[in-house]
Amino acid sequence: MRLDRFDLRILEILSREGRITKSKLAERINLSVSPCWERVKRLERAGVIEGYGARIAGSVLVRRTPVWMQVELGSHALEAFERFERAMRDCPEVTECVAVGGGVDYLVKVEARDIDQYQRLIDSWLTSGLGISRYYTYIVTKTVKRESLPLVFEEDE
Repeated sequence: MRLDRFDLRILEILSREGRITKSKLAERINLSVSPCWERVKRLERAGVIEGYGARIAGSVLVRRTPVWMQVELGSHALEAFERFERAMRDCPEVTECVAVGGGVDYLVKVEARDIDQYQRLIDSWLTSGLGISRYYTYIVTKTVKRESLPLVFEEDE
């Protein structure tokens, strides 16, 4: 799918302002409402726009203790990775999990009620056959920055 400058501008605006009205979006990109909205719908159908959401300040609703961990698996067989990743996807306390290169296999963000709940979760993972050979725990003391990467595109020349 080829995106032109209007499509790129739509994506840039919607990535920051998902609740913008159709008319305001059209005005900001210098198109009338109907063609602008057709472009948005086309981007949605193509899967470029996956959905819309709100950033919720979970700490306002429920007190959580964020913990980052590095995880090394004992086996690097495909089945071991799949088993671990399935467990991470199925665990509600895991809010982020990424596979990385360079010495460890995964970085995992866990948001537990407290450190005791975090440790009980880790203990269950260690005894459940997930294949964790080593893990390192990092307690978050302060969030310095947390936001989505803004979409910045160079316009077609």
